[in-house]
Amino acid sequence: MVVLQLRFLLVPFLTSIMGAAQYMMQDAALMNYIDRRFLSLEKRLEKCNQDILDYVEEFRDFSKMVLSRLARLNSYKAEVKSEVENLLTRIERAQREIDYFGTITDSNTCIEVHEDLVKQQLFEEAETKKKLKLMLNASCDHMLAGIKSLKILKKTGDKHGSWMKDPGKKHTKIYLLNGSVNNVILEFANIMTFMESNHMLKAHKVILPFPWQGTGHIIYQGFLFYHRYGSLNEIIKFNIQKRTITDQMLLPGAGRIPAYQLSPPTKIDLAIDEQGLWAIHAEPETEGNIIITKINHITMAVEHTWDTSCNSKDAEAAFMACNTLYVVYNFPSGGTSRIQCVYDVLDAVNTYEIPVLHFPKRQGCHSTIHYNPKEKQLFAWGDGSQIIYKLHTKQK
Repeated sequence: MVVLQLRFLLVPFLTSIMGAAQYMMQDAALMNYIDRRFLSLEKRLEKCNQDILDYVEEFRDFSKMVLSRLARLNSYKAEVKSEVENLLTRIERAQREIDYFGTITDSNTCIEVHEDLVKQQLFEEAETKKKLKLMLNASCDHMLAGIKSLKILKKTGDKHGSWMKDPGKKHTKIYLLNGSVNNVILEFANIMTFMESNHMLKAHKVILPFPWQGTGHIIYQGFLFYHRYGSLNEIIKFNIQKRTITDQMLLPGAGRIPAYQLSPPTKIDLAIDEQGLWAIHAEPETEGNIIITKINHITMAVEHTWDTSCNSKDAEAAFMACNTLYVVYNFPSGGTSRIQCVYDVLDAVNTYEIPVLHFPKRQGCHSTIHYNPKEKQLFAWGDGSQIIYKLHTKQK
């Protein structure tokens, strides 16, 4: 009887234990399933992150390749532009020669010139001169009569170089560009800072993207205009404050021979006067005679060109002042610099009556001479020295 009672008690107990064990096994299986699912998700997330990193790296490599090809395309563009400009110049020159040969006839041929044709030519020449006077502001009526004095401010730098102020700005900064090939401008707060013995410690450096060629660069209205090294005749307009290239142009016919025989590094000499930006250079076709070109400093376009009678032989420098070119000559071995060729683009000066003007109290040669129309002075570089010449002027 007792055994029967125990049996009835054990059966429910064992049934409850087996049910609990079954639930525990189901929970374990569920946890195992959830764990496997999380592992699968984590692996997918890890693979996704790795794919993103691979895509980013691939995009970086692709960007570098694209930028490199764009840089090469930009250089090719400049080369093609230069070749096209040179080709156009040659075509224009050939056309002029064809027109010239077309006008040549046998000496025995009788040529009758119609009066109306002569009048038309004279009228066109008068109209051209009128337009030039309007463009160049004919009120600029003074000319150089002598060089009164000189002041050597400092001797710092190589044999070749240039230094200047910006005549188009109201600041007093001094800029020094050392050497005939370089890409570093030294900027000084004022002329007193430049003259100090430790001036190099106070100089602010401006790095150019491309180096310059020669010493014929100029600073005007916050921009540096210079002949790019390695190019035949490319002139770059560089914004000094923003440190960027604003524009560039090719000067037709220039860059093949030095502008001055005694300053061979300078193929293109840029100048500033009361009328703005000019370019001075020489060409083989003119037998070394100097050519001057008026350039619009805003659009970098050629406005007009003049063939002068001043030769580059034994010339060391030149400058523009009030529409007039003054060419400075010297001896190949060095000596007293002198101005003995003058060319006025508006024919307002009888150049044959101008006496030879000598630079005072100095033996040597100049690497560059620039006229500052604001201060009416010459900023010159002579054998590493920075010089200011004061001028004496008179009415044309």
